[in-house]
Parts: sequence; structure tokens; C-alpha cells
Amino acid sequence: MLKTQSAGTGDGRPVDAVIVGAGLAGLYELYRLRGAGFTTRVFEIGAGVGGTWYWNRYPGARCDVESIYYSYSFSEELEQEWEWTERYAAQPEILRYVEHVAKKFDLARDITFSTRVAAAHYRDADGLWEVRTDTGETVLARFLIMATGCLSVVKSPEVEGAGDFAGPIYHTGHWPHEGVDFTGQRVGLIGTGSSGVQSIPMIAQQAKTLTVFQRTPTYCYPAWNGPLAPETMAEAKANYREIRRQQRRSSGGVPGTRPTLSALEVDAAHREASYREAWASGDIFKLVSAYYDTVTDERANDYASEFVRERIGEIVRSPEVAEALKPRTYGVGTKRPCLDSGYYDAYNRDNVTLVNLRREPLERITPTGIQTAEREFEFDAIVFATGFDAMTGAMTSIDIRGRGGLKLTDAWAAGPHSLLGLQIAGFPNLFMIAGPLSPSVLTNFIVSIEQHVDWITSCIEHMRREGIGTIEATEAAQDDWVRQVAEAAARTLYPKTDSWYMGANVPGKPRVFLAYAGGLGAYGKLCDEVAADGYRGFEFGMKTSVPA
Repeated sequence: MLKTQSAGTGDGRPVDAVIVGAGLAGLYELYRLRGAGFTTRVFEIGAGVGGTWYWNRYPGARCDVESIYYSYSFSEELEQEWEWTERYAAQPEILRYVEHVAKKFDLARDITFSTRVAAAHYRDADGLWEVRTDTGETVLARFLIMATGCLSVVKSPEVEGAGDFAGPIYHTGHWPHEGVDFTGQRVGLIGTGSSGVQSIPMIAQQAKTLTVFQRTPTYCYPAWNGPLAPETMAEAKANYREIRRQQRRSSGGVPGTRPTLSALEVDAAHREASYREAWASGDIFKLVSAYYDTVTDERANDYASEFVRERIGEIVRSPEVAEALKPRTYGVGTKRPCLDSGYYDAYNRDNVTLVNLRREPLERITPTGIQTAEREFEFDAIVFATGFDAMTGAMTSIDIRGRGGLKLTDAWAAGPHSLLGLQIAGFPNLFMIAGPLSPSVLTNFIVSIEQHVDWITSCIEHMRREGIGTIEATEAAQDDWVRQVAEAAARTLYPKTDSWYMGANVPGKPRVFLAYAGGLGAYGKLCDEVAADGYRGFEFGMKTSVPA
């Protein structure tokens, strides 16, 4: 491995690794590489650490995985000293946690903030990555590690006239850090995905009127959130090792037992009882996992979907509004589920109006508001809760070029190809943390992050020991993995639903399922087997000039 006197001094001397992103993934990768003795530079577009939790400061933003499980496992000292205050932590608390981690392990000294990586080109002659930033700095690195996140490039709605609106427009993914006061204002909000579901109840409490423009209704489960009892936190601390073991072996990164029953082999009373127990649990995964075939069999899924639709009808008083809020075109669990903290009940407020864009399409944004096919609305402010260019957007927004000048956008023209979501054929020494075609967004993300970072770091250490300069996914192994990912998705109902899992929310984006649906536990075992078998499917090359 390269020996350098200084990590990224800007004088052209290479570092071992450049990490793009200082969210949960980038911070842990920096911690691991530094501990292994590698020189590392991290570039972060934000002014501070946190990634998703730095940018997403919209009202009501919180995690949909319980706090006890949505935390790092690599440091027992960290586990014991941190006290979560809520069952589902809100954005400010999660950001404080990430900032605490960065301070505790002195990570910021290797991070360059407020800097965007504009380009990264692989140099065939010497096997180095030439990384250029928007500030004009160029850094050479042996390894390029993308910790750019799956939900980090915001997407605006496909509607004309956004620049014509005279008032402020906010996006939930880039919320002003000083906050927004909607008191006395007429607010229009477009989008009812997770960020819309979380922000609508909060904005409704403040605004004079809130008009929600919904294209596709969503399934929401009640969070029943509240303070985390001290005894619950103490119990978790006493059992963290077993909790972590269960997380890593589970399908979704949270402890729990695998369902053994089919929804088709029990009677209606049994299903009703199971669904009601899940509804009352506040567990985002429990209803979908009540039976093993909920997301693989249409009949089984229909039972669960109808149960949620009935609950919507019980909560929302207006039959017309309730019907508009009931998803009918796709099944429960086939999109990212949302936790409900007063979402459905918000539509019972006199100051909240729902506009069904399936019946009256949105035509344009005007200088004074929003125009649909039937009427025009006047607003003081507009909120875009329209999500992200998920999974691939953060990668393709950078000018990444691999062997022979191959552009990543060309390599992924028909959809992302990767081996295990870790590497891409034609791009030596480029690693992705929770990249496309890994379990990532189908799991508790922080568990997937740790699994990937540990694998990547172990691989780089192996290369140092063996004096190996490059590693690259082979085309054959990559093609085989792409096939396996597609086959795993085809065994589910996911591909039948228009969702960001499929890239369907971005016009022109290839329609492929972007994550591995075979489960985190099985995937982790496979990654370990690949490494134990001499990194099967990967090709090593270019011996280093300096022995380890």
C-alpha cells in the first residue's frame, strides 16, 4: 500500500483512500481505515457530518427504525454512554448522536466540509483515482469509496413554472437549517411519501391552511411513539451483544422471528388478530411480516392491504377523503412503509384539504400558487415533499470514469450493474457502501452500512498484506449477480409496483429493481463466503511498488 507523509495536503501526493460523504457510512469507513493505518481524505458537501440527518430537517423528520436498533454496534463504550430519549428518534437527536460519534473518535480532522466531489477519473497508467472537487482541489488516491447514500439527491416534481412562484418554495430534503415559520400562511404541499407523511401533521398545526396534493396514496402504520423508558434503555445496554447478533442475522436488520405461517392457511379471525397485534405494536415491519407470504403472494397481500384500508376508513371522518387516501393500485409493503404520527388524523382538521391528482392533474405552478386541471390555488409558500433520485442519483451526479475512460453513466445506461452492490466491473478500486443491488434500503440501513464497511476494510487490508494494487469485479460475476438480484425481486411483488425501488419516480430512469431482496442475513453470509473463497468473482491486479 502507498506510504505517504501527509494525507491529502493538496500537493499531489496520493492518499490511500478518498471517501465521498460524511454520513453514517462515511464516518464508520473513516474510523475503520484510520484504525487500520490507512491515510484517508473525506469530502462532504454539507457543512457538517450527518448525511441524511444533516439535510432532512423538515418538521416531523424522524427515523422509522427504533432508536435502540438504529445505532452503531462497533463500539461498546459508545453503546453504553449514549441515551436515546424516544422510541423513534427525531432528526435533531439523531444528528446529535452522529455529531457525538464524530467528536468522540476525532473524525472531523480528516473531513473537508462544504465541498462537492465533481469528478473522479481512474488513471490506467498508475492505478490511481484522480478526484477533483468544486473548490479546485485535486487529490490522488488508491481507493475511491462512495459513501454517498441512497436517498441524498433531491428530486423536484415534473411540473412547469416552479421558477415563476413569487413566494418561497421548500424541499423536505434541503430544509432551511434555521427552520420555517408557517404561522398564518396558506401552504401547498406536493407529495405524500415518507417526508410528506411526517411533515403534514406538523405543518397543519401551524399553517392557516394546508393543501396537500397527492398523486399516489400511501400505506401508513401508527408509530405509537413516545419517551423511551429508562428501564428499556438499560435492558438494551445489558443485551446489546445479543441484539446485534440478531440484527446481523435477520432479514431486515432488526431482531425478530421469521414468520412460519402463510396468510392463506389461517382463517379470517386469525389474520385479523395478527394484523391488529401488529397495528398496535408501533413496529413498521410487523404487519408486513405477520405472514411469510405478504410480499410474495397477491392474495396474502390483499388481506393485509385491506386491513390497512379499513383502518384508514376508521380514522378519517370524511368518506370521500378516506377513499382518496386508500391505496388501491399496489399492495402494502411493496413500497417503503411509512410510520404515522397523526398523518391520517390531520385530514380531519378544518384547515387541511386533500387534492387528488389522479382526478385533477397538476398542470403548473403559477406566480401565486398551483394550477390543476380544474382550479387554481393561491399560496404563501409551497413545499415539495417529492423524494429523491434514489440509489443511483448520488453516483451518477458525479463525473465518474473508470478503466479506459468508461463513464459510469454509460455503464449504467440500462440500469445499475454491480457485484454484491460493492463494486462495478470496469472501475478498479472503487467501492460502494450500501450501493445499488445490495440489501440497503430494504433493511435497517445502519446494519447494512456496518456490514459493507467491515467487508470493504477487510478486503483492503488483505490487499495490503498480499501486495495487491487493484481489485475489480469481473463482468461474468457481475452479470451473474445482476441476474440473481432480478430473480430475487421476481419472487416478490416489488417489481409490480411503481416506486423509487424501481426508479419509477424519475422520468427516463431504467425500470429495474434496485436492491437485493434476498435478506440481509443471507446476503452477509454470501459476502463472507466470497471473501473466504479468495474474493470469488473479483479480479486482482497490479502489484504495489511498495511492500506492505
